[in-house]
Amino acid sequence: MAEAKTATNQEICLAMLRDSDRDRYLACLLSPDDKRGALAALYAFNAELARIRDLVHEPLPGEVRLQYWRDLLEGSAHGSTAANPVAAALLTAVETHRLPRKTLIDMIEARTFDLYDDPMETRLSLEGYAGETASALIQLASLVLSPEEAARSADAAGHAGVAQAVAGLLLLMPLHRRRGQVYIPLQILSATGLNRDAFLAGEDRPRISAAIEAFAGLGREHLAKARAAGPITPRVFPAFLPATLAEPVLLRAQKLGAVLFDRTLQPPQWRRQLSMALSASRKKI
Repeated sequence: MAEAKTATNQEICLAMLRDSDRDRYLACLLSPDDKRGALAALYAFNAELARIRDLVHEPLPGEVRLQYWRDLLEGSAHGSTAANPVAAALLTAVETHRLPRKTLIDMIEARTFDLYDDPMETRLSLEGYAGETASALIQLASLVLSPEEAARSADAAGHAGVAQAVAGLLLLMPLHRRRGQVYIPLQILSATGLNRDAFLAGEDRPRISAAIEAFAGLGREHLAKARAAGPITPRVFPAFLPATLAEPVLLRAQKLGAVLFDRTLQPPQWRRQLSMALSASRKKI
């Protein structure tokens, strides 16, 4: 009975990903059958955190939603966990694969930044944010896939996560700009002669293009470091599949510059699926 309930919760997580995060949904399908449920739980948890800003109009309700997940992982959840399929599946994954709860809690803490409109101050701040979100998710997925081999790809996971996070922020830049959010570090904006308000105003296109090019360049720098970190073993490679989609976005952002305020960077779904399938067979980021 318990096993059937676990399977149902994992199927619900997979169905949620199909609607909210098609790239990680496909990554689950390209992963071993016996690991798919735990990966779906992790990715659904990440999707729940990522969409909180979309669900609230003020930071405080968002803080309350984050606290729910914090309490869950700290063992002081309010109400029945069974009522929330993602929460139940996440706890099952944590217990089955002995995932570090602190890493998940740090991921929650990092997402607090999303609730406010404070600018990202420095490159180091951005790398820290990416490390506790995208990089951590790759490493957690690696632990699910092969705890013995995950440590060997930790350095690659760190850099690949930053590259993936930068690509994701570039894709969301038009939305963030409408909200008044700036994820490009002020350090980069200042180097190109901009400040937060000038970037959001969108009028100085040459300088904005330079800032976007530099930001995408930061992502490409980390992608190069991930590739230089050494080969990733086949057993943990599925954890890196979503990150294999970063490079086309980074390259296109450098080419378009400020034009990305008005044009999507996202390649079509069929192209992303083909790219991930090819990466899965080649085992290269």
